[in-house]
Amino acid sequence: MSKDNGYIYVVTTLDTKSTEAFYVKSLIKKTGADALIVDLTTVADSSARGADITATTVARFHPEGESAVFCGDRGKAITAMSLAFELFLKSREDVLGIIGLGGSGNTALITPAMQALPIGIPKLMVSTMASGDVSGYIGASDIAIMNSVTNISGLNRISRKVLKSAANQIAGAVVFCQNDSEAVTDKPAIGLTMFGVTTPCVQQLTQKLENDYDCLVFHATGSGGKAMEKLADSHLLHSVLDISTTEVCDYLFGGVLACSDDRFGAIARTKIPYIGSCGALDMVNFGSRPSVPEHYRGRRLYQHNPQVTLMRTTPEENGKMGTWIAERLNRCEGEVRFAIPMGGFSALDNIGGDFWDPEADQAFLDAFKAAFIETPHRKLIVSPHHINSAEFNQLLINLHKELIH
Repeated sequence: MSKDNGYIYVVTTLDTKSTEAFYVKSLIKKTGADALIVDLTTVADSSARGADITATTVARFHPEGESAVFCGDRGKAITAMSLAFELFLKSREDVLGIIGLGGSGNTALITPAMQALPIGIPKLMVSTMASGDVSGYIGASDIAIMNSVTNISGLNRISRKVLKSAANQIAGAVVFCQNDSEAVTDKPAIGLTMFGVTTPCVQQLTQKLENDYDCLVFHATGSGGKAMEKLADSHLLHSVLDISTTEVCDYLFGGVLACSDDRFGAIARTKIPYIGSCGALDMVNFGSRPSVPEHYRGRRLYQHNPQVTLMRTTPEENGKMGTWIAERLNRCEGEVRFAIPMGGFSALDNIGGDFWDPEADQAFLDAFKAAFIETPHRKLIVSPHHINSAEFNQLLINLHKELIH
């Protein structure tokens, strides 16, 4: 691989992890790939550390300059350097891949910038934090995290093996990515959100659309919605069929698969053609039954499997969701259609089903209508059919055709 093609960035803090960084760089270069070491040390920089890109160079990308990074307060310095590194990385056009090395501080320092890189650029974080909850480090990106096993504090018989494996993994990912001869589809990409209880709806949609569109289905588990909106923000989606907005339930009522307050934000920012619906807005997700919060124990619960317990939303909760979603869609100036299936919001919410509750669904509709501001480009459609029915599916197809023609 020639140097003109770009580099694999080896990123760490050289004041504590220089031996590991140069070891990883040497291993990458043995594969035929090229590597640069980026120093993110948050104390006054010294070129004697031997970085290809010094900490001072990165720190100067902070909006307030390098003094915001080299401020003497470790917590503030890490936050500032993280922002500076993100802005630095966005300015580069030679990043073929990136590998970070560190513990909790470095992982928090490096991964936000990794998240800002486009999907598809190989990203690997070797971290002591890999065996815990890494959702905050990964976000909606395609970051891989490898457990360092021992602390990244010098080379030993274990760290050498782990770092060698990591170096070969990032190099292999870059080489194979560069040599990928698979034809990229030229069909427009559509983002669709799906949950287990809305699977029939989304499967019908993809079967009808896949001849003309590249259908990207996202599991509505919190990270799924964020990933879809990240692609929308990156202008990598043609349109969105946001069938399963269930992450809103968990965000508002303490479930485990929550979106963020920025849900629907990408739709407003990009004005992407958007069709939304109420998929699984009848449920809040928790883990095993003992994990359900005490104040919810008397509610209508459904054990989906030993590790997933669902709680039926009440009319009051549905009203709050209707208002919350409508107010956010009011910020959207692109083509927006929101379709409400009054025959039921999920596979459990149908006549005779465990979550059948017409009063609760009506409360969502009433609140949504009261808050939603209709315009020629932003419309509400109410259907008497169930979300997984053929009739509602055809309605969604017709709405999509309306938006793009």
